[in-house]
Amino acid sequence: MVSDEIMLKVENVSKIYRLGEIGGTTLRDELQRLSAKIRHKPDPTKKVGAKDYNKGEKFKALDNVSFEVKKGERIGIIGHNGAGKSTLLKLISRVTGPSEGAIHLNGRVASMLEVGTGFHPELTGRENIYMNGAILGMTKKEIDAKMEDIIDFSEVRQFIDTPVKRYSSGMYVKLAFSVAAHLNSEIVIMDEVLAVGDVAFQNKCISKLRKIAEEEEKTILYVSHNMSTIEQLCSRVIVLNTGKIVFDGDVEEGIENYLGIKNADTDISFADRLHWDGKKDSFELVGIKLLDKDTSIYNSGEFVRGIITIKSKINISDFRIRFEISDSLGQKIGTSFSNPYSISAKESLIGFQFDTKEFSPGNYFFDIVAYTINEYGGERPLDGVYPAFIINISDNLTNNLNIIWKREYWGIVHFSPIKIKVL
Repeated sequence: MVSDEIMLKVENVSKIYRLGEIGGTTLRDELQRLSAKIRHKPDPTKKVGAKDYNKGEKFKALDNVSFEVKKGERIGIIGHNGAGKSTLLKLISRVTGPSEGAIHLNGRVASMLEVGTGFHPELTGRENIYMNGAILGMTKKEIDAKMEDIIDFSEVRQFIDTPVKRYSSGMYVKLAFSVAAHLNSEIVIMDEVLAVGDVAFQNKCISKLRKIAEEEEKTILYVSHNMSTIEQLCSRVIVLNTGKIVFDGDVEEGIENYLGIKNADTDISFADRLHWDGKKDSFELVGIKLLDKDTSIYNSGEFVRGIITIKSKINISDFRIRFEISDSLGQKIGTSFSNPYSISAKESLIGFQFDTKEFSPGNYFFDIVAYTINEYGGERPLDGVYPAFIINISDNLTNNLNIIWKREYWGIVHFSPIKIKVL
């Protein structure tokens, strides 16, 4: 049983997936597969070129996770890619069920797990509001009472009677967030979706979430890689790593714990990737490992050193890498370019080091892009990882001047000291 003050109780929950299994096929496909198996023939439903390297293996996305959430709490769920964050939210939202354990909910759930979730593309924005309200058990009268607030907040009034299949991703997010925040649900779940909207709308959403948690006592579960929004919104943080809870408590301590997880353990196969022109068959960034430190926390002026593993099936005479660096708000603050090198058609290791002396305290996201230059001087990208790793510059920046850096006053870049002399 769940008390009135406990809105969510997760008890010893695990989620296990079978790798290489298709699942969800039609009865006809299953009969064809069974017939082929009896006759010792190949599976006729298997996709062309598909392999069975990992078929039958099991992957534990969540491993014995337990926690409780009280009414009005704003919980940030953070962790590296593949830690199990989205899986956990899907279980709580009843999109899928746990393999082991139980989840108890004390109220209705409104969730935004990805852009467009819960919307029917053929229905208009207004019709989708009614549909979502009906799913939550609201009457038409109750939805009508909320309608104008939802439309005003969403900033899509001009298109509210247009089918949502014609909306941009930003418009989708604005309307979906507005629906989730205003309808009668006791628990609101958000999974990284605010990253699609513009900065002004993101700030508006964070203020709204804080308001409904404090004034309406709604419970918020929020997943994000943006530590700034986690700090602004959340009253508690849960850190996941390889499917397990490794921290549950104070927001600042939780963020430090997350950033302290060894980057060497990060699997970039889960990161956002961009392969241009199908070049994954000929070139791929395979792995990234940071050296020297057991955490992602650096003092300003320390070097970030690491090794990038690449796999190329072609010789490249003009190979280059660049680091694109963003702050915790997603604002690009600068780019660093490597010199050109020649690489052979094999798996290679590339060492790098990056000086942090001009970084003020805060969190920084490093995207890595591998590319060449074509005969016209333009860029020919090979592969990219977004982000490849994250570092935190600690607050003890003094640069031998006995000054504690105030980021809100002096900005992100900490330039070298001005050279002056008395004339």
